Amino acid sequence: MRHIPDKDKSVIQKAIYLPMVLTVLDRDLKVFNNSDVKLKTPYTEWIEETMIVIQKELSEVKRYMKQQKIKVEKGKTEENFTKYYVVYKGYDEHQKYFNPWLRNRSEEIMKYYLYRRFHSKT
Repeated sequence: MRHIPDKDKSVIQKAIYLPMVLTVLDRDLKVFNNSDVKLKTPYTEWIEETMIVIQKELSEVKRYMKQQKIKVEKGKTEENFTKYYVVYKGYDEHQKYFNPWLRNRSEEIMKYYLYRRFHSKT
C-alpha cells in the first residue's frame, strides 16, 4: 500500500477491522442473552449501542470508499494468515495479515468503541 495516501490507508484498515469487531460484538451479545446474568439489559444495551456507532462509522467508510473507487475484499483465511484484496483507483494489491495480529488489533479497536472513545479528546 505504498502509493496509497495515509487517509485512505486508514479507511482501508477500518473496512477490514470494523466488520470483525461487529462480528465479535454480535456473538458476545448472543452469549449475554443466553447467560444467567441477572441484569442483562444494561449489558445488552451497551453492546447494541456500541454496534450502532460502529455500523454508522462503517457506513461512512463504505460511502467514502465508493466515492474514491476503493474496494476491499476478504480473501482466503489460512492457519496463520488472512488475505485481503484491495483495489485502489484501479490498482490491485494483495495484503496478507497475520491472524494473531488481526485479533489483537480488533481487540484494541473494540476497547476504543466500548469505553476509550468516551475518554478520548480527539
